[in-house]
Amino acid sequence: MVVLTKQRSMKVRRSDPVLVHATGDDAATQEYYFLSNLDQNVAGLMKTVHVFSVPRETRIVDDVAALLRDSLSRVLSHYYPLEGRLAVREDGRLAVRRNDDRRRGVPFVEAVSDYELHQVVGDLAAAAPGAEFLGGDLVYVDNDMQNENALEAPLLTVQVTTFKCGGGFVLGLAMNHCLADGQSAAEFICSWAETARGVALSTPPYLDRTVQRARPIPTIDFRHDEFTEIEDVSGLAGIFDDEPFVYRSFTFDAAKLGRLKQAASDETKSSIFVALTAFVWVTRTRALRMLPEQKSKLLFAVDGRLRVDPPLPPGFWGNAITFACCISTASDLLSKPLSVAARSIRDAIVRTDDAFIRSAVDYIELNSGARPSLTATTLVTAWNRLGFRAANFGWGEAIYSGPAELPQKEVAMFLRGMRDSQSIVLVIGMPVSCMQAFQETVDLV
Repeated sequence: MVVLTKQRSMKVRRSDPVLVHATGDDAATQEYYFLSNLDQNVAGLMKTVHVFSVPRETRIVDDVAALLRDSLSRVLSHYYPLEGRLAVREDGRLAVRRNDDRRRGVPFVEAVSDYELHQVVGDLAAAAPGAEFLGGDLVYVDNDMQNENALEAPLLTVQVTTFKCGGGFVLGLAMNHCLADGQSAAEFICSWAETARGVALSTPPYLDRTVQRARPIPTIDFRHDEFTEIEDVSGLAGIFDDEPFVYRSFTFDAAKLGRLKQAASDETKSSIFVALTAFVWVTRTRALRMLPEQKSKLLFAVDGRLRVDPPLPPGFWGNAITFACCISTASDLLSKPLSVAARSIRDAIVRTDDAFIRSAVDYIELNSGARPSLTATTLVTAWNRLGFRAANFGWGEAIYSGPAELPQKEVAMFLRGMRDSQSIVLVIGMPVSCMQAFQETVDLV
């Protein structure tokens, strides 16, 4: 277990941002690039850091930033929406404006740190998203623009940080989630790395998101409890407001995961994801001291690429995730075996089929601006299998790759262990007194 407190700050010297444009990008023939309802449902920044080490015998080339900037320009010809800006169409829908040259381009920043690379790797191994230095020093964001007019803000910013040891670099990205889910973001970085190495894209992006349009006559065929507002009968808002909020990371090795799988299985075996998700939902509900009558909601992302009929085209680039939902009273959740919560999760996964996903898209169509409610909610997102580390810009795969922060206080994130690929690191945030209770339960696993 690791406590995330204020980190010692690196000294980073940043260059002024330079706008990078797609090489050979012709004038746009369409003013707007279509965003689906699933895209519009998750607008917000996704900040990630990717650490690359360079063998001592080769060391890092002096022009690593130039290589990354040039290859970014070339890969943007395949991922052209990233250099656009958001806009609201006349019909009120969010879209990407493509043909305003004054507002196009990806800000690219070069940075130099007084750290050595091994210090950054050590801090990442001992910390997790939420650590102040990660987002503040290794990822460039124009906060004034984000806060004052999000429609003017870039959809992607890039920072390349090198270190005094010369032994590697960190690639920091801030990408608007409405352009890509985790899998699509990983595919973009891998495509960029392939471009840098001068090889053809192994997975060219499929950019036509109209395959996810709402049906001609939108129809809601299911209850969509993911959008249901839950009454806060436990005074959770007060707890979150009154106490300091802390982040901690917990490592679940193969032995712990095995014990959780056994506890979460009944006549049907649970996967590691189901078992760990059930444990987090139950344990967080207990740690937050929810009253017995309090409804506790669990949300988790389900990839719909192969669940819709027909499946989305290979290389589909966008947001293909739908939120599966489970709701239970705290008394039921805490008084029954972990296998009961796990069964509820397995059932929710099975329910997330073609009919359910299309109903969810139609729900958002008929309820403009609808987003999942997060009152009394635990939102689990799994990044441990997304493949970010597979990106190889010419010096091998990343030694660390992951988010620089958690997007909401309700989020619990699964990451791959940095040194042990069989372990999972749980990153979670809670009011300080609740975190102590959460830790005590984890220690018993």
